[in-house]
Amino acid sequence: MKKFFNTPLADAMRPKNLEEVIGQEHLFCENGALQVIIQSKNVPSMILWGPTGVGKTTIAKALAKICDAEFIAISAINSGVADIRKIVETARKYVGKTILMIDEIHHFNKTQQDLFLPFVEDGTITLIGTTTENPSFYLNSALLSRCKIITLKILDENALEKILQRVEKQMEKKLPLDSVAREALISLSCGDARYLLNACEELINLKTTKLLDVDDLQKLISKRAANFDKNGDVHFNLISAFHKSLRGSDVDAALYYLARMMVAKEDPYYILRRLARFATEDIGLSDPNALLQVMAAKENYDFLGSPEGDYALSYATIYCATAPKSNSAYLAHKAAMEAAENSTQLMPPKNILNAPTKMMKEEGYGQGYIYDHDTPNCFSGQNFFPEELLKKSHPKFFEPNERGFERELKKRLEYWRDLKRGNCLLKTSFSSICK
Repeated sequence: MKKFFNTPLADAMRPKNLEEVIGQEHLFCENGALQVIIQSKNVPSMILWGPTGVGKTTIAKALAKICDAEFIAISAINSGVADIRKIVETARKYVGKTILMIDEIHHFNKTQQDLFLPFVEDGTITLIGTTTENPSFYLNSALLSRCKIITLKILDENALEKILQRVEKQMEKKLPLDSVAREALISLSCGDARYLLNACEELINLKTTKLLDVDDLQKLISKRAANFDKNGDVHFNLISAFHKSLRGSDVDAALYYLARMMVAKEDPYYILRRLARFATEDIGLSDPNALLQVMAAKENYDFLGSPEGDYALSYATIYCATAPKSNSAYLAHKAAMEAAENSTQLMPPKNILNAPTKMMKEEGYGQGYIYDHDTPNCFSGQNFFPEELLKKSHPKFFEPNERGFERELKKRLEYWRDLKRGNCLLKTSFSSICK
């Protein structure tokens, strides 16, 4: 078995050139972003965006080789303005090309990002930034306009298997795993080559002639931390996928993304708030019980706590995913708000206003008001809108559909509209409409 002495296996196995990079075939195909660079040997400033352990640093180092550039690497987490100034001064003295790799560049603030803009512009440095976060959210537009954005994909099972085979060939030793445990190791890696190689190092150094099964493997290697940052892309991506799965009535997908958030220790109340929002925005009055079920789930979680209260989140998720959907209440709210913002100067009709003083009575307040309970159908049909709003047409904000309980609301509204139009042939009673 080969030994690398004090060098960690993940670093020793790092590809030395772009041809050895595994799992990013879309970048190396004909007209792929990196294939074009390889052919031209011209490395532009770029941002390498992708999950952890997919080869961002490896690619940055390999790119420096193909253009014979001076390679300088810093981390945005522990570097500041003084470090950037020093690197720029060094680059100015160097006659060749200088590639500056900034790891986790999204940690730099606006001032730090602005500092090296002119040096990227005049070619003093070629910037390669690596990030796990969406560049459009974290990097200045001025910097983005000067950089090529290259997106790396998470490593799939085939790519991780190739890495295992490369390790075994390099180390001249088979990993002590049975076939099921080997598949489990790949699955546990979640597309992260660094985690996989660190696990391989533990397995290769293990003195055993026995093939480990899944239970043995899980006892030996540390569990990979969930890929989650409560202020980052993964947080927002998961909640977005959860909400859209609910809206699409895919109960299994909704439960999956709920579980992903719970595994990552997302705040349960954040999930419950999203469910409450979903119940009003996307289910609305097609099933008025949805909001009650969500609030009951919140009360259940308050009472039981975790882990027993976690089931309430799944309960509410299942209810919301399988409920009929309607955004009519949401649209009605938006339309009414828009109308209100554009007509704040208008007074309601005087006939529907109270007249607590003699002067107000003399001004016509309350005159002509019809008490709806005194009418045969408990419906007067009088106007309640400011007259100015009726000049174009009678406002209609809420338009129910034919799904769920809204079908009943539609019948009621049509009944009242018929009465308002003076439909004398209408014989149906309101009580029969509500059945």
